[in-house]
This record gives sequence, structure tokens and C-alpha cells, in this order.
Amino acid sequence: MRILGIDPGIATIGFGVLDSDKSRQVLVKCGVISTPAHTSLASRLALIYDDMCCLLEGFRPDAVSVEELFFNTNITTGISVAHARGVILLACQKAGVKIYEYTPLQVKQAVVGYGRAEKAQVMDMVKRICALPSVPRPDDAADAIALAICHARSLTSLLYKGDNEECSTI
Repeated sequence: MRILGIDPGIATIGFGVLDSDKSRQVLVKCGVISTPAHTSLASRLALIYDDMCCLLEGFRPDAVSVEELFFNTNITTGISVAHARGVILLACQKAGVKIYEYTPLQVKQAVVGYGRAEKAQVMDMVKRICALPSVPRPDDAADAIALAICHARSLTSLLYKGDNEECSTI
């Protein structure tokens, strides 16, 4: 199964493409979609949509794993990221790819085994699980790989309910 992990953002959107076969995950490609600073929100969203469509067409994933939003103290940034996340979901929906959404807690639990793990622990496990020589950079790309790993591991969970229903690591 090919999984596209997406770490939403407005300036930088991380992506990670994994091929997963039961307990083995192989990194195909990772990177970021970047939007220029001091550009209108509408222009940034159009760029994100176009680049997402290219990723979906180029890698033809079976599933997309997207992080659910976590609002911190900066609500303005959160709203912009929510717009970007909406465009990402729209691109996936229009491409006909099944979308799975995970919280940061679920990702940490699936990748590290502890939902309150530190970022460095998650990054180290991404490197180990994918047998990489170093942690992928930038962090947004590594976060996207962690999202893809989370979905791959959720598929092998007894909590996975099948193709027609959502899955969960809760």
C-alpha cells in the first residue's frame, strides 16, 4: 500500500510517501511544499492545491494520512493553516483518495509507543523505522513521514475496521 503523509501548514507543508507491506515501511520520497512569504492567502492556497494535485497524480497513493489541527496560542496562524488543510483535503477528495486523519497524540503513540513523546523521539523513530541514515529534513517532511507510518501501523491494528470505515489507534 502506498501512503502519502501530509503535515499541513501555510508556509511549509510537509509530505512523505511510504510503501507499506504489513510491518515494513519503505520511504519513497519526502519533502515540502513551500509558499512564498508576503503572498496573498488566496495565492498560497492555489499553490498548495496545485502542488497537492501534482503529488497525488505523481505518486498515486492508496491513502492519505493528514494531521488534525492543534490550535496553540496563535489563532491567526491556526486559521490560515485550517484554510490550507481544507485545500489539502479538497485535493485528496477530488483525486478520489481515501483520507485518514490523526491527532498528534495518535501519531506519537503509533510511531514511538507513547502519546506524550518528545519531537526528538518521534524523529529518531522515523529514521529507524524507515532505515534512513539520518532524520529527514526539514522537520515538516519528517512529521509527514510519521503521519504515513501512523496510518501504516493503524492498518495492522486490530482496531482497523476495513476499507469502508475509519480506523483509529485509540
